Amino acid sequence: MKRVLGRSGIEVSAVGMGCWAIGGPWTINGTVAGWSEVDDDESIRAIHAALDLGVTFFDTAANYGAGHSERILARALAGRRDRVVIATKFGYEVDEAAKAVKHYDAVEEQSDVASRLRADLDRSLDRLGTDYVDVLLLHVWGLTVERALAAGDVLEELVSEGKIRTYGWSTDRTDAVKAISTLPGSGVAEVQFNVLTGNAELLALCERLNIGTAARAPLGMGLLTGKFTADTTFAPDDVRGSAQWFPGLQGGKPSQAWLDQLASVRDVLTSKGRTLAQGALAWLWARSPVLVPVPGFRSVAQVRENAGAMEFGPLTATQMAEIDRILGR
Repeated sequence: MKRVLGRSGIEVSAVGMGCWAIGGPWTINGTVAGWSEVDDDESIRAIHAALDLGVTFFDTAANYGAGHSERILARALAGRRDRVVIATKFGYEVDEAAKAVKHYDAVEEQSDVASRLRADLDRSLDRLGTDYVDVLLLHVWGLTVERALAAGDVLEELVSEGKIRTYGWSTDRTDAVKAISTLPGSGVAEVQFNVLTGNAELLALCERLNIGTAARAPLGMGLLTGKFTADTTFAPDDVRGSAQWFPGLQGGKPSQAWLDQLASVRDVLTSKGRTLAQGALAWLWARSPVLVPVPGFRSVAQVRENAGAMEFGPLTATQMAEIDRILGR
């Protein structure tokens, strides 16, 4: 299965691999932001497995693991760069040695995004072992539109220089995506979307403007895999133990409301022998032609399950309607 990232024209596999978790432990402005300890060798094996299964899209960021995710991706893709599409993100000061990052605003109250952009991209390119990235995304959700657009000239220069192919914003704000989409080289956004949550207005905007849309948290930070209960707890260095901003987590544990909703649509999602995770990905493909889910992974088994969803394809219109009926939408 293939999809095109909207007006960018970049073709990718219908499912990508999100590389947040393989960054290992790190902090953002002093708060836990990683997914606990990881095995780097297993991460590399998992990326190789993804390639073997037809995955061509890998989504990382400078701050994932304070640069570690980019470095692991570089090791795994050595000699294979021409086979893949890489998205990375900027917007943070990265301290690799301390495994810590700071939001631009935490470094300097009115820091100039445009003046930092080139140096930050060069650092990412060095960590990734490449001279260009396909997609560059602003990673600061709450940045003002004015400050983001001030970097527009630099972003356009980077496109013309061949250092990036397209760019956009990783955010759930409709105003932000609408604003950056006015720039000629902008063609991609990344938004939180899955079967239980998502900004429908923002998705409709992306469809209307033909913006390629990477679906962040397509498996609900793991909750839509069916592997957790209301009593599940997470390690102290796992972001899910403190991610109050995510609606599927309450007090460091999976939300009972989410678990109940997932149980109610389990039979539809697992049709034709799909796992729950595969059904959740199939829902996204059926929900919109611009969506490309980028589920996270930390093991070969997770990659095989997620990539295996492409063998089944999207849910049918009847199944989509049934899910909406069950969930009262």
